[in-house]
Amino acid sequence: MPLRLTRRGFASLLATTPFLAPARAEESWAEIEARAKGQTVYFNAWAGSPQVNAYIAWAADEVNTRHGITLEHVKLTDTAEAVRRVRDEVKAGGEGSADLIWINGQNFHVMKEEQLLFGPFTEELPNFALVDIDGKPTTIVDFAEGTEGLESPWGIAQLTFFADGAKLDTPPMSMMELLDLARDEPGRITYPAPPDFHGTTFVKQALAETIEDRAMLPLSIDKAAFTEAAKPLFEFLDQLHPYLWREGKQFPQSQAQVTQMLADSELLVGLTFNPNEPANLVASSTLPATTIAWQNRGGTIGNTHFVAIPINAKSKAAAEVVANFLLSPEAQARKADLKIWGDPTVLDMGKLTPAQRGLFSRAREPGSVKEPARTIPEPHGSWVPLIEAAWLERYGA
Repeated sequence: MPLRLTRRGFASLLATTPFLAPARAEESWAEIEARAKGQTVYFNAWAGSPQVNAYIAWAADEVNTRHGITLEHVKLTDTAEAVRRVRDEVKAGGEGSADLIWINGQNFHVMKEEQLLFGPFTEELPNFALVDIDGKPTTIVDFAEGTEGLESPWGIAQLTFFADGAKLDTPPMSMMELLDLARDEPGRITYPAPPDFHGTTFVKQALAETIEDRAMLPLSIDKAAFTEAAKPLFEFLDQLHPYLWREGKQFPQSQAQVTQMLADSELLVGLTFNPNEPANLVASSTLPATTIAWQNRGGTIGNTHFVAIPINAKSKAAAEVVANFLLSPEAQARKADLKIWGDPTVLDMGKLTPAQRGLFSRAREPGSVKEPARTIPEPHGSWVPLIEAAWLERYGA
């Protein structure tokens, strides 16, 4: 039976939560907002993009005007920096220097495992009710690790394919349809060689579409079990590779190389982990205005990035208010705007009012995904080294 993690009954994905801090007394959202006023939130976030930095600066202005909160962007080159700092500060005792961290994947797993996170708090956020948990299950599962209310979803990344619609009017909507296209257009399809991230993701997608029991993917796996479970995957790749660019005997080294080959008309199909990249490539004139983008009808591999509150944060109430603002339709729509950031929303359009949906209803840019598909969560981390090692042993030569 699922564990109820908060007073409102957030359903736990795991059976036990020994790392959680003791439950807090009942407190209304109005009381949390009142406590937050006048607090300063030190938001530790990657700062490698001018667009992201400008967006956080806008958010800082908004939460100051609306809630009297000062939001300071602590600019990181690697989120692991913040994780190490929180760990050291917790060991030393007392309050910490980070109030909110932009996080996902291994960094979240480490902080959860080491009991460095405050919460659960996400179901206290009024705007969490707008999150698309069903269509985007990675909003509550972070690289096969249940978030359990310890981090609030912020944005989505998802495997997306793209092509020139003037040359490919009917895109392949599954890996089997991609195989059919490769047979019809030999030498015009390829993908980056693992362990390139995009290449590994392509193979993960093929695994998700061919494995007999997809319920295995969130679970830890050893080499023997992987070898058996991955048989359909490698049977599929064995069929596909002879029809690829250079007959599958050589592969591009990066996603950027695949994109350039597409732009040069050497390939028919490109791939990306940012659903808005094709539209951005059109806007920069790298690709033609006839570019189309799609996600396989059964869903594609994806993940969510989040914000989390350290267990020793000084301004927990204000951090919750900031996290709630980042989930607001206004903030999510601005973040999704290609001209601002282009980071896809975590919200469910069906849960929004017409006026809120209207915030997202800007003219569709050429190269945009017309019908976003559901997100297939990342397999458990134990699958990745096994996938890459098996691929390299079989095809690397």
